[in-house]
Amino acid sequence: MTKVWRESEVVYGTEDILTSLCNSVSRVLTVATQCEIHYSGMVQRITKTCLKPDIGCFVLFDGGFSGLVVLNFSAQTAMELYENYMVNMGMPKSELAMAHTSDEVSNIMGELMNQIVGDFTGKVRRELQTNITQNQPKMLVLNKQVVLSVDTQLDKPESRRVTFYTGRNNIFYLELAIDRTEFIKLHDFEVNEALNPDEVLAQAAAGRDSVPPAAQDTSEQDELLKSLGM
Repeated sequence: MTKVWRESEVVYGTEDILTSLCNSVSRVLTVATQCEIHYSGMVQRITKTCLKPDIGCFVLFDGGFSGLVVLNFSAQTAMELYENYMVNMGMPKSELAMAHTSDEVSNIMGELMNQIVGDFTGKVRRELQTNITQNQPKMLVLNKQVVLSVDTQLDKPESRRVTFYTGRNNIFYLELAIDRTEFIKLHDFEVNEALNPDEVLAQAAAGRDSVPPAAQDTSEQDELLKSLGM
């Protein structure tokens, strides 16, 4: 018998996926730069995704659902994030790149983009019980706008743009293009918390130190030798 979905069913749609992605952006960049990153409470419906000056980053994902994520930074915003990240990593300011066109700035922005999408795909796996994979993020220094289209078949594509603010109130934009999709909860399940690799390794090391090697059981050893005819 076909089940009729009721309005009370838990439905996870495009705006929920977008919110999860926005939370990944703000969380990863806040941790990386040690400056509060937040986003607007309003979202724009757009008809196309674009790379815009001065720096544009994008990444494609596929699997449970397909789409494209774009981050557009002005030169001032990119340099703020780059400088804060490098100083937070212990790099002296005197050794930092001076211009957003530097390869070093491009590499750092690409790395941050990779961390953001990695955080997002992990949440998709835990919270939506599905899997998406990403390609290597691409980062371009631009002096004019470039229109991007998703390199995959989307039946009913939807695009959104969200405005983000840095600690110095510089602005950057997130754009998401995704196939129209809804996740409907079939039954209750526990969402596993994200594991901290450092904590897992520390606990494992502590366990090895606290537990002495187990002595081999004499009776089991005798039985093994007997079974071998010894």
